[in-house]
Amino acid sequence: MKGSYLIALVVALAAALWMASPYLIGAPEETESASGAAAVPTEPAAKTPMRVQVRQSIAETRVNSLVLTGQTEASRQATARAETAARVVAVEAEKGAPVAEGDIIVRLAIDDREALLNEARALLKQRKIEYTAASELSSKGFQTQTRLAEANANLEAAEARLRRIQIDIERTVIRAPFDGVIQTRMVEVGDYLGIGDPIALIVDLDPLIAVAQLSEREIAGVVSGGKGKVRLITGDIVDGRVRYVSSVGSQGTRTFRVELAIDNAENRLAAGLTAEIRLPVMAVEAHNMSPAALTLDDAGIVGVKIVDAANIVRFHPVELVADGTDGIWIGGLPHEAKIITVGQEFVLPGQTVTPVPEGSIPSLPGRLSGSAL
Repeated sequence: MKGSYLIALVVALAAALWMASPYLIGAPEETESASGAAAVPTEPAAKTPMRVQVRQSIAETRVNSLVLTGQTEASRQATARAETAARVVAVEAEKGAPVAEGDIIVRLAIDDREALLNEARALLKQRKIEYTAASELSSKGFQTQTRLAEANANLEAAEARLRRIQIDIERTVIRAPFDGVIQTRMVEVGDYLGIGDPIALIVDLDPLIAVAQLSEREIAGVVSGGKGKVRLITGDIVDGRVRYVSSVGSQGTRTFRVELAIDNAENRLAAGLTAEIRLPVMAVEAHNMSPAALTLDDAGIVGVKIVDAANIVRFHPVELVADGTDGIWIGGLPHEAKIITVGQEFVLPGQTVTPVPEGSIPSLPGRLSGSAL
């Protein structure tokens, strides 16, 4: 009885060893098929590169513009002031009226200046006679050089007195210092003015200037003589030329004043208008693309994924150059680039992909059958 149990145990152990033999001694290099032919063991199939849609893009040269907010100002202004004391007897220019250089704004009373002028002329005539007589006597030896010098001094004093009176009379007529507009007039007929009292503020609006402030980083790209565009709050868009860039920044804001001159021959444009100023600062190469093609790297940097000549994904940080009606303009890519437009979120830099032209496969991004399309 015990012998039967022993035989059964041996048979079971032999069967178990036979079933485990492939794992203990390794699988044979080749097996026979049902027909008896040797079958070569198969290897795992190679992974198919993911497909992405790309758009071939060639960079275009665009002028990068600096956009500033400012306002318009008069190119110059001056306050006409009284240079002699007198009463206002006539006003020749009204507030807001255009004036040319030399036009009369206000007339002051002559008072006794005419009489003083006649007196000075008579005295000058007398001094000339005295000097002539002293000169003739001195040449004949009947007059000393001292007397001749005294006569000459009296003559020059008379001439100076006459000139002072003439200048004082000229100052009774207040004239415009340059072409412009009477912005403000501070006097009326009958006002008595002392020396230095203000009479009128004259502003020059041709050229009109647009003024803005540049930051420390922006000033490097702006040079005097450069051209720009000015959009006024009235809707007018006019050309301008940079006429001044400050060399010293403001102590408080560390900004630099820039001025653009605008032609304004008819004084059509006013000073004090809000203005958007565009200054071309440099020419850059940029690609036009949809904002949807932008992506982020692991560090959160905005960029674009492209496919190189070896079909390998590359990430390039980019910067916005300008907004357009048909997309955005970005810089930072090679001159020619295959921009990934669909599937960029499913591939990594360094990964090999299969690029297909944009729009050739109308499907949504996914990971079906190894494809991003």
